[in-house]
Amino acid sequence: MKNIRNFCIIAHIDHGKSTLADRLLEFTNTITDRDKQDQLLDNMDLERERGITIKSHAIQMDYEFEGEKYVLNLIDTPGHVDFSYEVSRSIAACEGALLIVDAAQSIQAQTISNLYLALDNDLEIIPVLNKVDLPSANPEEVTDDIVDLLGCDPEEVIHASGKTGFGIEEILRAIIERVPAPKGDEKEPLQALIFDSVYNSYRGVETYFRVLNGEIRKGQRIKFMATGKEYFADEVGTLKLKQAPKTSIKAGDVGYLITGIKAASDVKVGDTITDAQNPTKNQIEGFEDVKPMVFAGIYPVDTEDYEELRSSMEKLQLNDASLVFAPESSAALGFGFRCGFLGMLHLEIIQERLEREFDMTVITTVPNVSYHAYTNKEPDTMILVNNPSDLPEPSVLNRVEEPYIKASIITKADFIGPVMSLCIEKRGEITNQNYLTPERVELTFDMPLAEIVFDFYDRLKTVSKGYASFDYHPIGFRASKLVRVDILLNAQPVDALSALLHDSSAYSVGKKMCEKLRQLIPRQQFDIPIQAAIGAKIIARETIKALRKDVTAKCYGGDISRKRKLLEKQKKGKKRMRQVGNVEIPQQAFLAVLKLND
Repeated sequence: MKNIRNFCIIAHIDHGKSTLADRLLEFTNTITDRDKQDQLLDNMDLERERGITIKSHAIQMDYEFEGEKYVLNLIDTPGHVDFSYEVSRSIAACEGALLIVDAAQSIQAQTISNLYLALDNDLEIIPVLNKVDLPSANPEEVTDDIVDLLGCDPEEVIHASGKTGFGIEEILRAIIERVPAPKGDEKEPLQALIFDSVYNSYRGVETYFRVLNGEIRKGQRIKFMATGKEYFADEVGTLKLKQAPKTSIKAGDVGYLITGIKAASDVKVGDTITDAQNPTKNQIEGFEDVKPMVFAGIYPVDTEDYEELRSSMEKLQLNDASLVFAPESSAALGFGFRCGFLGMLHLEIIQERLEREFDMTVITTVPNVSYHAYTNKEPDTMILVNNPSDLPEPSVLNRVEEPYIKASIITKADFIGPVMSLCIEKRGEITNQNYLTPERVELTFDMPLAEIVFDFYDRLKTVSKGYASFDYHPIGFRASKLVRVDILLNAQPVDALSALLHDSSAYSVGKKMCEKLRQLIPRQQFDIPIQAAIGAKIIARETIKALRKDVTAKCYGGDISRKRKLLEKQKKGKKRMRQVGNVEIPQQAFLAVLKLND
């Protein structure tokens, strides 16, 4: 066990984690020349197309150092704030972390946030200055920033380049010398932590685990402590580029387990695996539950696909434990699911994965956050509002509380003005301004979570010319003056387009929604009024004009009353049509609400 090292790679988006992981795999001869490709561990098409890591990936490397053989278990993690849950799970399975900082971009918000995550878990941090070969790199200044942040010596910061492979040997030496070997006892009863799982349509659920105590053997009868179910370990092995079966995996090591489980709900990430005959007394603690930030309804386009959508979501949840969903129904869209996501990018990725991996075309409703509502009858009883349609009527409503976050924005000093005005427009209050260097400043705001859900991140990048980085964490609920804006189409409320908005912006958003829908909904044979309403009060209206047929074309000359008679007849027909007419809403209309500022 003294020759095992478990470590993960943490960094901000685009600081070169996956490229550095590729170089480590090449240097330790874990991959052959034939397997070589960029971002080798990003095995999803979506990850390659967007150039981002969405999933953590575990892989084992063998390395000989000073005559001794070492086993290195590497976990590459995502950098985007929406996938921070993946990072927290990877950190739980490691003893050390490579903290990678881009020599051209210096320390960013997500660098600091991931660092604190690692320090909370008592991980040994190895700072790596990446991309030192870039012409725009500023290694001396960025090294000083890292020293200020970590309180380490400048000599401890390793200079490297993921592109050229410079400094890779230094990194491997630091991992072996600085990262502590795992603690654990092979003689104790089996105790292993599940940190990830994937669904394989031929072999069932594949579980990735880290053994803390004892050993897990092929054919052993094992038990999952959270669900209480028992299985046989059909196959255990280590995670090389392809799975490598073994007869047993001992304390301190990382591996995979196949038990032929078919039901996705039987495997819980963070659960403890133990021996069925001789179980461990202690369940592994300290695995945090996911806290969804954004809620949206996901509905199948065809109602008959509801069960198929459910099984697709369950399989996806295995691979992405931060997805939370519960069934709900809507008058406009039929049966579907209310899903919780960690952010807008997460929502977008889940929707894409459903379409690509499971061939499910879905409709997504307007995303929103969850609120706490209190009524006049029982002012102390809280009602959780995940869906705007659950909000009590204004006549009985006492108050609504909305979730607030502490947002940390790191930007260049030149962009303080535009960044501040964006945050104040989003109802943010500045709480702190801290100069990290004369050029870089950290701004801290208290903001309502609802305001950052839609377009905040995109607009922040625009006003700071791409230089600002953003991170946030929840700080509780505060009372707010919120109203529900309903959209009526042809006098019928469309529940999937309802939104909870702050009183100050309700009128302007309602007006914009009506204008946007007028452009997107196809014209019918009759006039369609689009109205935005708060309770019974209409605050905005647009009308989609009817397609007119020239019914007077066949009247040549003659008396005007003949033409008038035909027009009156047409008018009656249109009125009758409007009473029974049904308005189809295209999918873009639901998504257009997100892009109101475009």
